[in-house]
Amino acid sequence: MAAKKVDIMDIRQLLLLKAKGESNRSCEKLLGMHRNTINHYVRLFGCSGMTYEVLLGQDDKSLNELFPESVSVDANRYKVLSGYFTYFEKELTKPGCTRQTLWQEYLQKHPDGYGHSQFNEHFARWRDRVKCSGKLVHKAGDKVYFDYTGKKLHLTDKQTGEITEVEVFVGILPASHYTYVEASKSQKKEDFICSVNRCLYYFGGVPRSLVTDNLKSAVSKSSKYEPILNKSLRALAVHYQTSINPTRAFSPQDKALVEGAVRLVYQRIFYPLSKMTFFSIEQLNRAIWEKLEVYNDYLMKQLETSRRKQFLDIEKPYLSPLPSHTYEIREYKKAKVQKMGFVYLHEDKNYYSVPYRYIGVTVEVQYNSDEVEVYYKSQRIATHKRNYRKGAYTNKEEHLSSSHKFYQGWSPDFFLNWAGKSGPHVEAYIGKLLHQADYPEIAYKQCLGVINLKSVHTDQRLDNACRMALNQPRYGYHIIKNILENKMDIKDTSPQSTELHIGDHNNIRGAGFYN
Repeated sequence: MAAKKVDIMDIRQLLLLKAKGESNRSCEKLLGMHRNTINHYVRLFGCSGMTYEVLLGQDDKSLNELFPESVSVDANRYKVLSGYFTYFEKELTKPGCTRQTLWQEYLQKHPDGYGHSQFNEHFARWRDRVKCSGKLVHKAGDKVYFDYTGKKLHLTDKQTGEITEVEVFVGILPASHYTYVEASKSQKKEDFICSVNRCLYYFGGVPRSLVTDNLKSAVSKSSKYEPILNKSLRALAVHYQTSINPTRAFSPQDKALVEGAVRLVYQRIFYPLSKMTFFSIEQLNRAIWEKLEVYNDYLMKQLETSRRKQFLDIEKPYLSPLPSHTYEIREYKKAKVQKMGFVYLHEDKNYYSVPYRYIGVTVEVQYNSDEVEVYYKSQRIATHKRNYRKGAYTNKEEHLSSSHKFYQGWSPDFFLNWAGKSGPHVEAYIGKLLHQADYPEIAYKQCLGVINLKSVHTDQRLDNACRMALNQPRYGYHIIKNILENKMDIKDTSPQSTELHIGDHNNIRGAGFYN
């Protein structure tokens, strides 16, 4: 099939008519061009992302580059090219493969084949991916995009040789294309927030918005229009005085720039590192950061500058300053204030006091590695330095009512002295009960329960019950309580129970019977 040429003046005439609001059918009659040719060029106009008026302002050379003159297909050449499309599609799934590489491979086998622009156009049509979309103009200091690469890097265990996959985090400032890359153990919330921290400190400033993918570590409930962010990420935004703006679910065009950066990361970082072996994530990250410096200093031919120079010239001045310290992830747990005025932190298995007037209500416990804060209806009601000792009671005197201040003096010596007033066996039993627990504080409630049994059963009975239970393999409040409720201590202390005695009976022969 002969290739029909469309003159650049015809393209200008078509642009003029479309700028005036003429329909494609009307343009066909006025210009005498085939309707398929007109439809083709109108699609290309839309895909350029420019208005008709802007396109008319371009010179002939620019229009020729945007819209090649040959619009029809040479059947024989196209047949040869289309035979490779399935192969090309498969190759593009491999890290580092580009359409530029595939085109060069195609030309080596077919020197008279299509040029680069026609190659891309025919391949894009076959893939049915030519879609009209708005061209985004990114402002300096406005956003940073975060994402994880689809492919993973690997660590090798020195002892076993086992290979473990690790995630690769990418952050990019869209105005300058300045990029940050690091490996992390997972995409979990803790690892994601640590990566965000290091990324912002690598940039040396904070943009007005952080754009994340719909990761589980960032979004509690995804939505195309109003995703719900998890509390840790919202707290990070407050710390850095910025905002979070997740991309829409199932809308890859929202993060096209970071997707493009990921493809370049495959080529410039993944491929060189794929030939090396790493035994720790720290070692891997050092290698990544060495390649990253080269990547950011690489001269981009189209812009005739590097990413780093663009960042320093146009982006860095518009970033907000970093806070004095990095954000530390906070955890959020619900807890009910116990009768004694404490909340229980399950992770450390210990207790923290709150003002006694909140006894019985459900509060929110927020904590990081340094402090524990307690909130009720968004109002902070208590703050403590975090205590990692299991079973510990951390309190402030002003939190306790007069009746509850009794508890602040609790200690092993306190319970032993108190138990000694009820008898030596009670003191010995309390000592064993305290010694039985990994941490004495865990046994405090049981000690309190045992000693308070004297108010129902008297000190003497409590001392006898503790004497009976001293040689048991386990010690506890319920053991003493059962002895007292079943009056086992009374039976044990009766005269009959202290010596073996059988009463006289007519059926008993006696010792003389056996002489």
